[in-house]
Amino acid sequence: MQKVVVTGSAGFIGGYLVEELLSRGYSVVGVDNFSKYGRVRRSYDGHPNYRLVDGDARDAGLMTDLLADCDHFVAGAAMIGGISYFHTYAYDLLANNERIIAASCDAAIAAHEAGRLAKVTYLSSSMVFESATTWPSYEGQERECPPPLSSYGFQKLAVEYFARAAYDQYRLPFTIVRPFNCVGIGESRARGDEEIMSGNVKLAMSHVVPDLVQKVLKGQDPLHILGDGSQVRHYTYGGDLARGIADTLEHPDALNEDFNLSTAQSTTVLELAEAIWHKINGPGVPLRVVHDEPFAHDVQRRVPSTEKAKRVLGFEATTSLSSMLDEVIPWIRQAIADGVI
Repeated sequence: MQKVVVTGSAGFIGGYLVEELLSRGYSVVGVDNFSKYGRVRRSYDGHPNYRLVDGDARDAGLMTDLLADCDHFVAGAAMIGGISYFHTYAYDLLANNERIIAASCDAAIAAHEAGRLAKVTYLSSSMVFESATTWPSYEGQERECPPPLSSYGFQKLAVEYFARAAYDQYRLPFTIVRPFNCVGIGESRARGDEEIMSGNVKLAMSHVVPDLVQKVLKGQDPLHILGDGSQVRHYTYGGDLARGIADTLEHPDALNEDFNLSTAQSTTVLELAEAIWHKINGPGVPLRVVHDEPFAHDVQRRVPSTEKAKRVLGFEATTSLSSMLDEVIPWIRQAIADGVI
């Protein structure tokens, strides 16, 4: 049985990924310091092939010990949040995430040289394409367009440089994956969230799907959205992203390659708001909106090329936005009742 270490295992994508890996027969060691949400209960907590380590990915000694007898390493730990998070923690995002990736690479280099670790899979971000001016954004464009302006986007680009530099100098094999706009269940309000109001409702993580869902569920009318609503996103189900990440572990042609993982479907923020509004209130209730001032790093277009992942891995994100909302809305409704959003 192959063993995979996943840092950031208690995070949003990490939760979906651990479940996917266990379903494929891997032994999984999750690492998380629970700094963002606190402890999160998962359905697989008691799985015989899962071990959760309460630890910090910045601890190079801990990471070296954990990677010594593993076959794969998914480097997913990072400070991450929505658009307001980028502004509230601009320095902390850069400083802490750099320490995480440096410690992770140091440990992975040692484990690979010792002989067992086959590869590191690095979780990057669609924000590496923050400054793109042409679309769709293809693999390689991140090194052709201007660097990201946000410290978060810049640091995620640095993750990719770490991956390539560790290969160039130490021949540490890698795969880079860039998830786009993950949607799913499992998030709660982060411990360090700054209180930011959107109309009469406090933002939840400043991620657009849970924020719009909670505002509609709380009866906000007219509905407040950031900007003019024309921002384009590719909302991708967390389960699809986990499947794509797991595919890169197993596919030989993923070695030393990078992949955008995303649905091919573009959706504007206003179209998303309309879908959520009518899911909750019914088709006959008209939507009224108020346009709030957007944040500085609220990218207007985030549109990926999905061709490479389909051609090389056979991967496509197939879950529709409607199906995602059918899962997310009841979860947010319960989270509101429980007082965690």
